[in-house]
Amino acid sequence: MMTWQPYCGPGALPSDFWTQWNLDPLLLIGLAILTAGLLHLTRSDGRARTLALGAILTLAVGFVSPLCALSSALFTARTLHHVLLVAVAAPLMACALPALRRHIGLARAIGVFGFAILFWAWHTPAGYALALSNDAAYWAMQLSLTGTAILFWMAVRVSSGPAAVVALLITMVQTGLLGALLVFMPAAIYAPHQLTTSAWGLSPLEDQQLAGLIMWAPAAAVYLVAALT
Repeated sequence: MMTWQPYCGPGALPSDFWTQWNLDPLLLIGLAILTAGLLHLTRSDGRARTLALGAILTLAVGFVSPLCALSSALFTARTLHHVLLVAVAAPLMACALPALRRHIGLARAIGVFGFAILFWAWHTPAGYALALSNDAAYWAMQLSLTGTAILFWMAVRVSSGPAAVVALLITMVQTGLLGALLVFMPAAIYAPHQLTTSAWGLSPLEDQQLAGLIMWAPAAAVYLVAALT
């Protein structure tokens, strides 16, 4: 049997959840550099600085807080983690950064379709297993999803109303579709969580179904609300 070695460490248990903070020095240095860069970039714009700090705080919740270790145990937590990255941190970051001025259509296409391809690829059983067994693959997953999500929101921010709505609805449908598929699958498909969910009172299939519901409803609703706005 393969031994999973996810970046966030062994899956958190209910008894030790609040002690499982991720204090990886490289991660903390990276967040500090990112924070300094964003504060410098937004030094003359108070609103942009507030948004940037909100994005950094969201990243810290995802990677430093016990949510990181919980995501090693539960696919539900991993899904919540990804929602924080692509639907909270990414739009905050996109609104804090300078607005796109050129090649908006190309950026929007990459943001929509590049994100969709990566989203589905990393959520295949093989792609997901790779990310939870290799640190380089884990960071490739996180950075590629977050990076294309930031580009997506930057493009939506400056697109015309109809173009922005189309981009948002496409993303809402494709993320919601994966969620619906996970809800109705007859068996759990993610091997890294086959032995880690019982401590939390869930079977692997129940964990997968709950994660699918998060993708299908609240996560997709972010894009719907943005489109309506």
